[in-house]
Amino acid sequence: MTEFSKYMSLSLMFLLVSCTIISSGEARIRRYKWEAKYEYKSPDCYKKLVITINGRSPGPTIRATQGDTVIVELKNNLLTENLAIHWHRIRQIGTPWFDGSEGVTQCPILPGDTFTYEFVVDRAGTYLYHAHYGMQRDAGLYGSIRVALPDGKSEPFSYDYDRSIILTDWYHKSSYEQATGLSSIPFVWVGEPQSLLIQGKGRFNCSLPSVGAGLCNATSPECSPYVLTVVSGKTYRLRIGSLTSLSALSFEIEGHNMTVVEADGHFVEPFVVTRLFIYSGETYSVLVTANQDPSRNYWSTSKVVSRNSTTPNGLAIFNYYPNHPKKLPPTIPPRGPIWNDVGPRLNQSLALKSHRNFIQPPPKTSNRVIVLLNTQNRVNGNVRWSVNNVSYNHPHTPYLISLKENLQNSFDQTPPPEGYDDSNYDIYSVAPNVNGTTSNSIYRLQFNSTVDIILQNANSMNNNTSETHPWHLHGHDFWVLGHGKGKFNRSTDPKNYDLISPIMKNTVPVHPYGWTALRFRADNPGAWAFHCHIESHFFMGMGVVFEQGIDRVGKLPSSIYGCGDTKGLLRP
Repeated sequence: MTEFSKYMSLSLMFLLVSCTIISSGEARIRRYKWEAKYEYKSPDCYKKLVITINGRSPGPTIRATQGDTVIVELKNNLLTENLAIHWHRIRQIGTPWFDGSEGVTQCPILPGDTFTYEFVVDRAGTYLYHAHYGMQRDAGLYGSIRVALPDGKSEPFSYDYDRSIILTDWYHKSSYEQATGLSSIPFVWVGEPQSLLIQGKGRFNCSLPSVGAGLCNATSPECSPYVLTVVSGKTYRLRIGSLTSLSALSFEIEGHNMTVVEADGHFVEPFVVTRLFIYSGETYSVLVTANQDPSRNYWSTSKVVSRNSTTPNGLAIFNYYPNHPKKLPPTIPPRGPIWNDVGPRLNQSLALKSHRNFIQPPPKTSNRVIVLLNTQNRVNGNVRWSVNNVSYNHPHTPYLISLKENLQNSFDQTPPPEGYDDSNYDIYSVAPNVNGTTSNSIYRLQFNSTVDIILQNANSMNNNTSETHPWHLHGHDFWVLGHGKGKFNRSTDPKNYDLISPIMKNTVPVHPYGWTALRFRADNPGAWAFHCHIESHFFMGMGVVFEQGIDRVGKLPSSIYGCGDTKGLLRP
């Protein structure tokens, strides 16, 4: 048996043993039994505690077909930590309590407890899952979700093989150390990540004098480069997702073009790139044809953009079969783009359009416009991120339960601000008054209304610094109506919205000193988080919550109760 045949056989074997599939008419039930626990791992050669699922990081890939029901029985064996998992982009229609957002849709899963998530995968595409408690995503709890089209339906592109790749950045400090620094006075920033991982593998320089004895092993097989084996002449669909904690990335395969065909589960009017820019929480499918000299291997690289980072590039091997998978390419790895060149990144955002045969036209007008100014502030001496000068704090009682049980004292009932003084605010300068406030109030949306969100970027508390913020909306997809430079103009910019073929997404970047306009229907009953997907930024308050149609939410399962004001609600 050839090495390639062995690889395919092992892949099929793993698929068969990782889940139980039960037929139910046309749709099927996919059952997974997971154990989350800490283990010592060396994903970049440096040994540290990693949260694994069934011993793995990234965790097992969920594979299903559109319309299937996924059931995940999750045992929390972290011993001293709570847990929650968010099913990133699964809209949870009819099951808002299984969104996996601790503090928003459920109480956390206590150490030793088992919690069962059950939801329908309602759309084909490329998705993710990850921890959504504290900053646990930093510790390695994440994985891929691949949802196929039902029989009889086809995608508007063809390929020979299908692969999933998750890009992440990696810190050697624990999430506890990072969170403590972010909450301290004086403020201690998390700094730049030590490594970039490609499908859970990276390489840290173990020879640095600051590395303690026995902590780093450059020969560990755990940190050997990720290898993507290809056959000359074949076309590969690469499902690329980013779950970085901080970094915006570029991804490229030396000498090969990539054709972008899917974004966040929606088909894209195809366009060709040599570098794919990807932000935390986004997923793309790209087509790559193995059409270069097959006698050698090639580099795949990831690089930090939008930050002047000291983090080394991530490296993987694009292996042409039958070359040995560990045979290094004969060339120097591509350096990647200039970190602060915003132009190509903005151009990619503008190039994303819905595939001409799969356009879902947005409503021509909206019922409500909410402008969210993203700023850095000080609140009682702490450094925070804020929206319209208000920094978000999680309540102790999840919003979904508070709203359904009418627990009005569980969170602030004062409506949050829907805009800022845009006529006088200078987005290019540090604000003259950087002081902000905290709140856990929410935006209440009329059910089935159409809402526009304008995300406005600005300067931070450091001169000439405006960061890229990827914003993720739970429970919905939205139309991306436009991106722009500078300050959003309410009178003129809406005239240039793309109402013909806008892409639909669930995560979108706001570029430095720029704006992004979104439109969505508030048609999914529940309470839904909308937040920056940078782990430290959300932890520091960069998020909001939308409520809609709470009277239409069914009876809440008892498994999501048990914290805050919910403790006394359930009785035997």
